Amino acid sequence: MSEDRMNRYWTLAGVPSTPWPTEATYVVAEAAMPVPGPNQALTRTIYVSLDPYQWGYQRRGAVAPGDPCHARTVSQVVASNIDGIVPGDFVFGTNGWAEYGLMGEGVARPAYMIPRKLDPAQGKISNALDVLGMLGLTAYAGLMLQCAPRPGETVVVSAAAGGVGQIVGQLAKLAGCRVVGIAGRDAKCRYVVDELGFDACVSHLSPSFAADLKSACPAGIDVYFENVGGAVFAAVLALFNADARMTICGIIAHYGDATPADAIAAERRAAEARGVTVHNLFVGDFVESWHDRFLADVAPQVAAGRIRYREDIRDGFMAIPSSFAEMLKGDAFGKTMVRISPDPTLPVSSS
Repeated sequence: MSEDRMNRYWTLAGVPSTPWPTEATYVVAEAAMPVPGPNQALTRTIYVSLDPYQWGYQRRGAVAPGDPCHARTVSQVVASNIDGIVPGDFVFGTNGWAEYGLMGEGVARPAYMIPRKLDPAQGKISNALDVLGMLGLTAYAGLMLQCAPRPGETVVVSAAAGGVGQIVGQLAKLAGCRVVGIAGRDAKCRYVVDELGFDACVSHLSPSFAADLKSACPAGIDVYFENVGGAVFAAVLALFNADARMTICGIIAHYGDATPADAIAAERRAAEARGVTVHNLFVGDFVESWHDRFLADVAPQVAAGRIRYREDIRDGFMAIPSSFAEMLKGDAFGKTMVRISPDPTLPVSSS
């Protein structure tokens, strides 16, 4: 690699002032190629994960204008000063919306997003950003650990075709539950029923959504995995059974609000008034104690095809902001990520 090679990245043009990102929210910047220090490695980004929480990071100032926008990534090692990590290895890390980044000692990252080496023989490396990564652990922790579904119960999952929802529904089916998804387009509803095995799926775009949900849940709702909020939550609220449990993973309908936390607090109060046990979900609370157990439980199910997963992979560094905005609007289908450099583990025709 040429020593004068520059590293491109997307950054905020300024502190976001709009409820949702626009074309003016981001700009491309360049910096000198990072040089790995002791116990550090330089990595080339392959996949950039795009997730709703990133907009919250950006709006509340956790990402400063001028710095690369935060994101989890899958990358390939270019140069390494870390024992056990060599050029060519694939790693999970947090390069962000950047072509290159450092991992290792002293590199800033959320404490729970721990870099790790990936083994392509165990599955697609992109899965480290979804079903075998933080999203999978999020689904596992929120459903299995917090809500503890019992056989025969009705589990409802909003954003059922999204990055987390797909996994939640399939884990609930494996636990012996009746699973009802909530999604948008008809194609998404068909997918979670026909491909993922949900018992039913209703569209929140339907004018009769509340009635449709009630019809799909004739015995009420025992467990609700919340990803959306707004009118979706209002329809679910009326159907909770006694001893119902609810995990609040996200409320994407409110991420454009000035204070999204107020919406979470309001949902909690409304559900608890119905006698529902409500859990707020932060995946970082489960990484140290549950990540290995999660992989041991879920990875064999993925390998055996008992858990299926759809990724919405866009291509090209310049596609990151538009793909992010489309994901926030619900226009993605599956887990959204952008491939910004070739994935050597794929057949040449697929790269």
